[in-house]
Order: sequence, then structure tokens, then C-alpha cells
Amino acid sequence: MLVVMNHKATPEDIDAVVKAIESRGYVAKPIPGGDRTAIGVLYNKGAVDNSFFLGLKGVKDVVPVTRPYKLVSREFHPEDTVIRIGDVSLGAENLTIIAGPCAIESETQALTIAEHVQRAGAHIFRGGAFKPRTSPYSFQGLGEEGLKILAKVRETTGMPVVTEVIDHETFDLVEQYADIIQIGTRNMQNFSLLKRAGHSSKPVVLKRGMAATIDEWLMAAEYILEGGNSQLILCERGVRTFVHHSRNTLDLSAVPVVRKESHLPIIIDPSHAAGRRDQVIPLSRAGVAVSAHGLMVEVHHAPEQALSDGGQSLYPYQFERLCQQVRSIFGTFRAEENGH
Repeated sequence: MLVVMNHKATPEDIDAVVKAIESRGYVAKPIPGGDRTAIGVLYNKGAVDNSFFLGLKGVKDVVPVTRPYKLVSREFHPEDTVIRIGDVSLGAENLTIIAGPCAIESETQALTIAEHVQRAGAHIFRGGAFKPRTSPYSFQGLGEEGLKILAKVRETTGMPVVTEVIDHETFDLVEQYADIIQIGTRNMQNFSLLKRAGHSSKPVVLKRGMAATIDEWLMAAEYILEGGNSQLILCERGVRTFVHHSRNTLDLSAVPVVRKESHLPIIIDPSHAAGRRDQVIPLSRAGVAVSAHGLMVEVHHAPEQALSDGGQSLYPYQFERLCQQVRSIFGTFRAEENGH
């Protein structure tokens, strides 16, 4: 349930409603808005008496929430959430491009790729220091040394960096170095990890599980927001189907559905969806055309030598072409929306 306050409600009125909610054993979650505050009612196990709250001073309306997820829902938070990382804004009317190698292999490799992607138009640098791999014999990442290299990239280029956390044991370490923490598809329903992310002060990218419904994905996001971290970015990265022409099937329909259901920004990862270099640019164009807030793309200056996912990594010249094309698509849509 959502208690919507009158735009003239005073801080004292809001505090009184919060106390009234808590006195009934519920949890109150104030949500400041543009011209008024709403207060979410959480942990109610059944119907709530609307009439009681409607009688409180400063209350304009009481709105039932029909979705199982609450904090991520537009019913709770009608305005788009914008995540700010330094000078970069992600969400609402922004198109944010995240790029870099699948895995950090060396300082020279990371800095070389960072220079290429920044020049082409990337806003945020990605790179894996810890790599959850299907095979135990595959490259697992450089660990803390990789995190130090990411910090060097940030220091050299000024770009924020995002990297994946794979377990509780390394969360504090990743949090120390990264500007944005990624939770990958295999951990989307690792609920203890989601709860830890909910207590982080860093923005989080939550990738959709490879067989997860949108409701399951949004409920996973709810764990993070319920823990107190509202800086959450959703990432569609393809779901497991029966096709053989790509690694996964990029669910482009998820973007408009999530934008309708949730205030959280949503980006797409065409690299992991395709698993093949020649599909990445077309899928990126399609993702921007369906109004994704950003892209997460793998780029490598020598993909034939990459220790991880070289076959889906773009060459720098291809990434430059991608940036030009998606910016053109994004600009066209923005112009149409503004009536030009």
C-alpha cells in the first residue's frame, strides 16, 4: 500500500503517518517526490485499513499496490530513477555506454582498451577481475590485482569502473575498488548476496538470470532496494532458449515491460546475449530503439588473444561504429519525442 501525502503536508504530518504505520507493526518507507511525499507500507501480511490512514492529517490518498514487488514498482515510485556516478548519469533521458574487456588481463591491456573506448564515446569502463566460468579450467580472473588495474584505469581516464562480485567473501574487496558493482546472471537469485548488495553504498548492476522471468528478476531487485540501496540498474543479457544461432536470446521485449513496471533504469548486454561478434552491433541498435537506458558492450584490441570471450568482443573500430549508430538512433527518438 502507498500513502500519498498532500503537497502541503508538513514534515510533522509525514512523521505522524510514519509512526501510525509503525504502530500497526508495518514498516514505513518515505519516498520523496517532485511536489509531494508518498509513504510505502511494507510487511503487511493482509489487507490494510485504508480508512484509518485517509483520516490522518496531510494524507491525500491511499493506493493499493498490486504487484508482489513494491519498492521497484512505478506504483511506489512514479518518476524514473537516475543513478549518478561522478559526472555520469544513467537513467531517464540519458543513453549511457559501458564498454571494456570481458576480463582484465594486464595493466597494458586494460589501459589500451580504455583509451579506445573512451575516445569512441564510452562513459563507464567494464572489466572482470573475478570471473565465474562454466569450466573450472578457464581463466578465473586476476582477483585483487585486476581490481587494482581497474583503479588505475579510473585514475588515468576519469571513467568510473564496473566489475562483478561473485561471492560474499570478496564483496568488501570489490566494493573498495569499484564504482559500480555487478551481480551476474548466475547470482541473480543468490539471496544472501542480494541482501549484502542492499547494504552497499555503491550502485549495483543486476543482470537477469538466464532462465528468469521478469517478475523473478524484479523480485530479486526488491531484495536490494529493501536493504536500503536504491541505486540499482537492471541489465537484460539474454535468456536461455533452444536456438543455436546465438549463445542466448536477447529479450528486447523486456525493456518496454520493465520501463512500464519499474522506475529503475534498464540497460542491455548484447555481447553476452549474442556470444558472436557480428550480432553485437545490430542488437545494440535494437536495444536503443526499444528505449534501453544504456548498453554494456565487450571490446578488445586483440580479441583473438583474449583470455575470455574473445569471440564476442568488438574490435575498437567496430565499437566506434556502434557508438555512432546508436547515438544517431537515440538522437532521432529524442527529437521525435520533443516534437521536432
